[in-house]
Amino acid sequence: MKTGPVGRTQAVPKRSRRRRLDVFDATMAKTQTWLNELMLALGWEGKPQKAYLALRTVLHALRDRLPVDEAVQLGAQLPMLVRGFYYEGWTPRKKPVKERREEDFLEHVKEAFKDDVTVNAREIVRAVFRLLRRHVSAGEVEDVRHMLPKPLQRLWP
Repeated sequence: MKTGPVGRTQAVPKRSRRRRLDVFDATMAKTQTWLNELMLALGWEGKPQKAYLALRTVLHALRDRLPVDEAVQLGAQLPMLVRGFYYEGWTPRKKPVKERREEDFLEHVKEAFKDDVTVNAREIVRAVFRLLRRHVSAGEVEDVRHMLPKPLQRLWP
């Protein structure tokens, strides 16, 4: 139901409602596929919250180290739901961050998982980068990779 020009409620045709839901269903399915693949890669079966945190943390760390235009180009290739948390909290001013060391990058993941001694930050980053390699165009992955300092490029599989 939607409100008409005079405040009366009007029915939204079923066909129109279904089309809108298809978009949400598709992004939910794609996002779940990404999380499932990440859980499998990291041996975290049945831990979607942990996979979500890993994906979100690595994407934020990556995004903040890319020039704004490149960060936006990468974001355009992410599923709509993933794109939402990719941009969450982003302030393009003063980007990219100038951290150049691998350890600085890994520290963001370590901080997100500070209460979980079972995680290996390097494994998480490499698993997310493998996921991006599978689901983002090869050209975009190479563009992103080459925008990073050499120590961070080595984290890509």
